[in-house]
Amino acid sequence: MLLLKQLCSRAQLLRPQQLLGCPAPCESVPALADLFGRFHNYLRISVTERCNLRCQYCMPEEGIDLTENDKLLTTDEILRLARVFVEQGVDKIRLTGGEPTVRRDIVELVRGLNSLRPLGLKKIAMTTNGIALRRKLPLLHEAGLDGLNISLDTRDPRKFELFTRRKGCEHVLRAIDDATRLGFDFVKVNVVVMRGQNEDEVPAFVEMTHDDSVDVRFIEYMPFDGNKWGQSKLVGYRELLDRLVKTYGDSLERLPLEDNHTAKGYRIKGYKGQFGFITSMTHSFCSSCNRVRVMADGNLKVCLFGNTEVSLRDLLRAGASDEEVLKTISDAVKRKKRAHAGLDILFVFMYTTQSISHKLAAAHRTQVRRQFSALRPSMHKLTHVDESGEAHMVDVSEKPATLRTAIARGRVLMNQETFNLIKQDKIKKGNVLTVAQIAGIQGAKTCWQAIPLCHPINITKVSVEFKLIDHGLVEPLDRAVEIESLVKCKGETGVEMEALSAVSVAALTIFDMCKAVTKGMRIDGVRVVEKSGGKSGHWKSD
Repeated sequence: MLLLKQLCSRAQLLRPQQLLGCPAPCESVPALADLFGRFHNYLRISVTERCNLRCQYCMPEEGIDLTENDKLLTTDEILRLARVFVEQGVDKIRLTGGEPTVRRDIVELVRGLNSLRPLGLKKIAMTTNGIALRRKLPLLHEAGLDGLNISLDTRDPRKFELFTRRKGCEHVLRAIDDATRLGFDFVKVNVVVMRGQNEDEVPAFVEMTHDDSVDVRFIEYMPFDGNKWGQSKLVGYRELLDRLVKTYGDSLERLPLEDNHTAKGYRIKGYKGQFGFITSMTHSFCSSCNRVRVMADGNLKVCLFGNTEVSLRDLLRAGASDEEVLKTISDAVKRKKRAHAGLDILFVFMYTTQSISHKLAAAHRTQVRRQFSALRPSMHKLTHVDESGEAHMVDVSEKPATLRTAIARGRVLMNQETFNLIKQDKIKKGNVLTVAQIAGIQGAKTCWQAIPLCHPINITKVSVEFKLIDHGLVEPLDRAVEIESLVKCKGETGVEMEALSAVSVAALTIFDMCKAVTKGMRIDGVRVVEKSGGKSGHWKSD
């Protein structure tokens, strides 16, 4: 390939003062820095839309419409864009898909990226499902690939076929085994945890770290168009950690956080490897995000959750100079939001149990085509929004009055000092739990005043109870006050919001009374766990 040869020769001839490449569009702000102080030195490149699996949480069952080949980036175009990014400070590139190993020239592409090391590139990694990886491992390692992320959600061949709609579990396990022995800098195993499907295998995955230097990462189940995501399938990392603490006790160790971390790392004393949790849903890592993505069709995404894309392919094919391409990239980075694009909408929907609107899902199908693994908030049918999109209060006058109950839970995470002061009743403002209990009850009773579309109802019972949780681990926020509220009424509408309000106000009161000790507390996991009454009857969280 012509460009590959040019890159190799150019890399050898460049002097240190020339490695800066194209000038940044603004003297004071680097080209790859956004307006919130985040510098983006990590580039993810989707090299294909094709995949040899049909994972249920990743691709709709009916498949996707693939982009025409002539509209996908060529190898030379990928390498040119990679060079522009590296010249501006990108030092890590990850190849993704689709499934990158189905690309015929994947080894040559890695070799081409490897030629960028004199310009400042330090790491080349790949995310793969491992099905077709094993026979290519030696060639990829020789070409310059530093590390691998191998996706595997179950070690059970039967469940593997159910999850992926394909056979091949043993191929992936053998690929992981071979990769750990070939000398890659890192081999990570990505496990998407889904309630009722594979959370029981978490200890077995941890045991993979006993004899091999693998890094197993448990990923919270996230929404993709067409994957029928629901809150009931999400298993938060705190829940998983609690289970592992019970299994491993004091042998469980917390690892220091890495720069621009996405995973909270742990290891078992005496084990060769480690494991961690990627908490995209319960604790985002937006504040330290250093990633941008180039899609297979050449579109640039500065946030994986965002729908905004800028076509770099069209620029390249229109004859744009490197300076013009860089300005477009820099302008897009400067528009990046502080936090997940659209995630605020997603969390509004997390407590609804109604099915995804197939009509709206179909409307997004053209976006899925670009890259089926790109995250997008799933839309639900909302009872408080009419067909025109206007908000309104639901008319409950025709509903029968029945006994309604709801239980909600949440917790306030804190350090050991704050936890001990609460436990010993030594907070200067007074008895924290007593005041929080009263505040929680009041919060339930006045919920309708704070939430515009809630009905004022005659509550017959509110209870707010607390439990002090001490995991005994040495980490900043390992202690917690767990809050549970129970709300009852006899009426035409449910009391889920009142139960949530009780927990939330109690949690905020704890924060307020203890903030003089530390402002590093975190309110976490506020959710409805059970309800009864009304048309939908009894519901309980798994």
